[in-house]
Amino acid sequence: MIAKVLNARVGSDGVLRLEVPMGEALAGEKVEVAVAEYRVPETDEEKRAVIRSLAGAWQGEFERPPQGELQDRDPL
Repeated sequence: MIAKVLNARVGSDGVLRLEVPMGEALAGEKVEVAVAEYRVPETDEEKRAVIRSLAGAWQGEFERPPQGELQDRDPL
């Protein structure tokens, strides 16, 4: 399976047009496209509803991966 993320805008006619180069090796292969609809909340109540829907959604432990070593730099 090949995953590609594309960013595009729906045209003024309401149609989304995509051109996705996949390579000749995949010519004739079946492709499935999933489109997720997302509407930006406009009112304060809609924004609050989105925030409320996220509450408690985190699953797992919080962790901070190692940050690495601090680089030595020349003084300014």
